Amino acid sequence: MTLHMEAAPRIQPLSASLVNKIAAGEVIERPANVVKELLENSVDALATRIDVDIEQGGSELIRITDDGEGIHPDDLLLAVSSHATSKLREADDLFRVQTMGFRGEALASIAEVSRLRMRSRQPESLEGYELNVDAGERSEPRPSGCPVGTQIEVRQLFLNTPVRRKFLKTQSTEFGHIAEQFTRVALAHPQLHMRLRHNDKTVYDLPAAQGLGGRLEMFYGRQLAEQLIEVDAEHNDVRLWGYVAHPSQSKATRKGQYLFLNGRWIQDRSLQHALSEAFRGLLMVGRHPIAFLFLELSPDEVDVNVHPTKSEVRFRDAQQLYRLLLSTVRNRFLGMDLDSQLSVGQRAAKPQAAIDPARQKQVQRELVAWAKDELTSRVEEWQSSGQSRVESSELREAGSNVESRALSETGLDSFASSESDLNTSPFATLPPDHIATPPSDIVHVETGDAEQRPASEDVALRAMQMHDCYLVVATSHGLTVIDQHALHERIMYERLRNRMLAKNVEVQRMLVPITVEVSAREAALLDEHSELLHELGVQIDQFGGTTVALSGLPTLLRRATPEELVRSVIDLLDEQGSNASRRDLLDSLLHMMSCKAAIKAGQRLSAEEINALLAQRHLIDDAHHCPHGRPTALTLSRDELDRQFGRLG
Repeated sequence: MTLHMEAAPRIQPLSASLVNKIAAGEVIERPANVVKELLENSVDALATRIDVDIEQGGSELIRITDDGEGIHPDDLLLAVSSHATSKLREADDLFRVQTMGFRGEALASIAEVSRLRMRSRQPESLEGYELNVDAGERSEPRPSGCPVGTQIEVRQLFLNTPVRRKFLKTQSTEFGHIAEQFTRVALAHPQLHMRLRHNDKTVYDLPAAQGLGGRLEMFYGRQLAEQLIEVDAEHNDVRLWGYVAHPSQSKATRKGQYLFLNGRWIQDRSLQHALSEAFRGLLMVGRHPIAFLFLELSPDEVDVNVHPTKSEVRFRDAQQLYRLLLSTVRNRFLGMDLDSQLSVGQRAAKPQAAIDPARQKQVQRELVAWAKDELTSRVEEWQSSGQSRVESSELREAGSNVESRALSETGLDSFASSESDLNTSPFATLPPDHIATPPSDIVHVETGDAEQRPASEDVALRAMQMHDCYLVVATSHGLTVIDQHALHERIMYERLRNRMLAKNVEVQRMLVPITVEVSAREAALLDEHSELLHELGVQIDQFGGTTVALSGLPTLLRRATPEELVRSVIDLLDEQGSNASRRDLLDSLLHMMSCKAAIKAGQRLSAEEINALLAQRHLIDDAHHCPHGRPTALTLSRDELDRQFGRLG
């Protein structure tokens, strides 16, 4: 048997068209990349005004018009040829790049996968010229009437690469990415008059400004702008300047961090780490600072030719920049009274940190110490007073009135199981002084007689609130410490989830919609998921420009701060990304909403609120953990108590 080996193919040069398609795969991933490359060309052309018009998320039209220097008629064909540029002359220029673009492949790549029309006129010319390229097929330039500057139209992007076009996301998603690229250039160059339109609607019209502050307010709203802290430092011919947000302003992702190098937006893990270190101890776990920082240094101190997108760079002395950023931001904080600005009210939500085994052991040790010093003395003193039962009808009525008011104020009435549960007022078992002047440290509720209950029945006998955060419950098996926020969060999660599955989410309509200023990318993100949010009862609609309006929210979330809820929804959708499934998004939104609706750590509860909360503990599934996986309760057994008090052996 003879085996016939097929000869290996010979090496041959690739066609110019195929080379450009390969380059397009690296540089042009989506319409936003086209916008980025063309905006950078306009900046390099010394434009003072740039207009960006988008249709259908950029898949049908991207038009960018500037009033820059224009292109010489003889250079139009070269402009759409690969590796042709006016920004490099010799090899050494690559190591001291001072322009936004320099690789000479963007226009050629774009022209290969779209229908491109380029019109340009130089200031000294009486007429302009027009060049058309249809999926790589170039025509000869011809005279055209046009203003000074350059206009480039890109239509039907990826028309000859259907696989790439198939993987484009929705219009709102793609436009969100375009708006982000526009934002980066606008922040880096506030001296430019820039306008962005989508489907004939103006999204941004930014007049030229001398400073960055006005631009930041237009993009991110006055609330964030008023919380920005200016930083400025210089060391060894390196300048760092810009703004960092007050620690009270943070995000769930790093997408609120903008780093610019000589006017170019960059990503650098080392600098991001330095920023996080500067905020260490000022932000809760899982939150990231917001910053708009600009580095200015000599071009020969950095290599920008690392990646085709030019967003990654290499510094000659990265450690110096790390120390500069860390020390500048940290020293700025040292001269400020951050605590006074962080005070937002007596019942401000406190950070929720994950419970680790070491913390569980610490809680148990504190509980044992408390049991030794407080529990026995308080219970015995109260029982010896002879006021363990009060049968007065007036007292029961007063307790019922207080209970109704307290439940309404805290939102606990929304999960009370039934009217009969609330009619039995726990105040009927408390002495009068507990009603008139509740203890300042703990609330004590007795819901039954231990001697009249079976020893095997695991029910709450007494409950006390510690540190306005934990509920200590005496059971027939020992003591249980309950995290009030975690337990209520689980309860709210189950209620929201069941109502959503039953398509019976009760919505509280706003008498006047609450408007929130967001960025164009964030507005597009909300628009993309508006149907999903409406299903959950969160009614966020476009209000015009980059403003959204919250017109309704679930009744169970009526105590949530509307603006904070909208920001949390945006952060969550941004964190999940475009590849998240509908089920994962729904579940994550339910987690976030239940956390917003739950009572907070640090919130003092009345006896009725404690009783109502504990009554629901046995009526839900998975009551032992909150939706985020944190335990809702820690138990100290009777045996452990006896051992600590020396009652065993």
